[in-house]
Amino acid sequence: MHDGNGYFQTGMTLIEVLISLLIVAIGLLGAAAVQLNALKYTDSAMLHSHASFAAYDILDRIRANPDADYTLTSLAFAPTAGNLAVPRDQDLFDFASHISAVAGSNADASIAVVGRAVEVSVTWNDSRATNTTEDLQTFTLRSRVAVDRLVQP
Repeated sequence: MHDGNGYFQTGMTLIEVLISLLIVAIGLLGAAAVQLNALKYTDSAMLHSHASFAAYDILDRIRANPDADYTLTSLAFAPTAGNLAVPRDQDLFDFASHISAVAGSNADASIAVVGRAVEVSVTWNDSRATNTTEDLQTFTLRSRVAVDRLVQP
């Protein structure tokens, strides 16, 4: 471009540089926001997966020992120490330890046993993913753990 004095302008003006810098900064902020949301949702999915793993694990342990009473109304009533001599106590201790270690101390779980039908529920706070103060999520698993033998008359 000719500047009127017989010279041609080369390079960029300061305003062009600032505008391009602004456009790049907005793009980087957008990419950072997307990455932050991805991390939050990944953490939420991880908590859901661990709740599922813990529920299936305790259900398998109940299947291995179907005659023991695994009823648990809350993690507060789970055994506070493992006991290898009593499989039920060891199983409930491991279950409670896993839930507390992964989902935090405010997580809870319950096991309801009615005959051979078992329902395992795990509840945790997932407020980080939803940006709320209290967003409780619950994973519930229901299954039969054994089949009663037919009684012959």
